[in-house]
Amino acid sequence: MAIRNSNQKLQKNGDLPKIEVLEEPKAIARYGGTKMLIAPALEYDGLMKQIPEGRLTTTVRLRSFLAQKHAADFTCPLTCGIFVNVCANASEERAGWGGDETPYWRTLKADGELNEKYPGGIEAQKLRLEMEGHTVVPKGKRWFVKDYEAKLVDL
Repeated sequence: MAIRNSNQKLQKNGDLPKIEVLEEPKAIARYGGTKMLIAPALEYDGLMKQIPEGRLTTTVRLRSFLAQKHAADFTCPLTCGIFVNVCANASEERAGWGGDETPYWRTLKADGELNEKYPGGIEAQKLRLEMEGHTVVPKGKRWFVKDYEAKLVDL
């Protein structure tokens, strides 16, 4: 059943949060440390719910906040991307039956880029952001919120 699928994923923490210790020198150099946090989707969802209308955050800021909270050097970028999308899909499912909505469209990729993997793709996120007063501009085939830095919220 689709309605329960993303929300079940959202609620499933397993053994998360957990910190993995990296030993590969190239990975350590790339990420700037050995302690990598893998945070549960629910933690991302909770942070995304804190972003008020007219304000924004980025996945980079979410990751940085969570790494600091859990005393890690960094947060896994791959699981962050997956879990942010789980949050978005779960929110859409809940909204469809009158449930609690997470304003996922206010969470941008690095450098203020829109997320093509959100429900409805770029067009849906663009519309929601413009309805909240943001200006969305193309750069090649990608879309960005103009002057997004001025609208970032502290977590």
